[in-house]
Amino acid sequence: MKRNVGIALAVTATAAVLVSAPSASAWTGHAYSGSVVTDVKTAATFDFAAGEIPENITANLDGSVTLSMLGSCAVCERTHGPELMRLSPSGERTVLATGQVGEAISGNARGSDGTVYYALWAPGNAARNGVYKLLADGTPERIAALAPDSGPNGLAVAPDGRTLYVADSLKGIVWSVPVAGGSVTPWLTDAALAPVPTEALPIGANGLRFHNGALWVSNFNKGTLLRVPVTTTGVPGPLRQVAGGLPNIDDLSFLTPRSDVVFAAQNGSSSNNGPDRVVAIYPNGTYKPVLTSADGLASPSATAVRGNRLYITDGGVPEPHDAKLQTARINFPALLAGAAH
Repeated sequence: MKRNVGIALAVTATAAVLVSAPSASAWTGHAYSGSVVTDVKTAATFDFAAGEIPENITANLDGSVTLSMLGSCAVCERTHGPELMRLSPSGERTVLATGQVGEAISGNARGSDGTVYYALWAPGNAARNGVYKLLADGTPERIAALAPDSGPNGLAVAPDGRTLYVADSLKGIVWSVPVAGGSVTPWLTDAALAPVPTEALPIGANGLRFHNGALWVSNFNKGTLLRVPVTTTGVPGPLRQVAGGLPNIDDLSFLTPRSDVVFAAQNGSSSNNGPDRVVAIYPNGTYKPVLTSADGLASPSATAVRGNRLYITDGGVPEPHDAKLQTARINFPALLAGAAH
C-alpha cells in the first residue's frame, strides 16, 4: 500500500511540473535517463482481412478498453462491416455495436456516467451517418444526424456530461450536440480544421479531446495539434496551434488529467505520407518520437493512457497487415528529463 501511494505521489509531482510548461523548451537530443516508453508488447492481434482494423481507443476504469474497428479501408476489400468492441483485461472480446459494409466506426468516447458514444461514418447515407450512444440495454441510438457528405471522426464529451463534440474530417468543422440528442450545431469552423483536397486521404480535423478547459484537435493533413479554449458561456475562444510539422497526426491522449503533455499517433503508412510514430508533445510545442516502426508500429491511429500504461492501436494498413493493440510502460522521469532541457 505504501509503495502504491509513493508511486502515485511521484506521478502527480511529475505531472505537476510538466503541466506548468515554463521550464519546457526544445528537446535538442541531450541524454536523458532512459527511454520515455519501454516494455512494448502486443496485447491483442486482429484479423485485418475480416475488417478488424483498430482505429480508436478508450481506456476504461475497469481495466478494459473500447476499440473502434473500421471494417473497411482504402486498400482492403469492403466485405466486412465495422465493429465497436470491448476488450477485457483478460482478453475477452465483446462486440458492442456493428455497422454495415462500407461504413466505418471511427471515434469512440465514454461519458462520466459510463455512457459509450461512437461515430458511425456512413458515406452518402443520411439515414445512418452521425453519432450514436449505447443505451442501458446495449441498443444503439443515433443522437446526432450528420449530412451524408460529413465525416464524423473524433469525439469528446464535456466535463459536465451535457455536450458531445464531433470532429468532422471532411468539412473541417467541430460540431456540438446535447448528449441526450438533438440538432447538431457548428461549434467551430476554421480553415485550420480543414482537409487538404490534394492529399491522398483528404482528412482534416481528426483526433479530439476535451482537456483542461479546452478542446484539443489534430489536423491529419496539415500535421498540426490545435487547442481551442471553451469559454464559460460554452463558445470557442481563440484557436492556437500547439505543434506543427507532424504529418498524418491522428488521435491523441494526455499523460494525466492535469498534464498538457500529449501522446499522439502519426499514422504515416496509411497514406505513405510520413513515418509511423508515436510522439510526446510538450506544452511548449516541442516533441520527440517515443515509438517508431522499429517498435512494431503499423499504421498507429490512436493512443490512450491509464496510469503508467500507454496503449496504441495499429491498423496494419501496409503488408503484412499487422493489425493489433500494443501496450507499453511510460518512464515518467525520462519524460520529465526530456521536457527540462
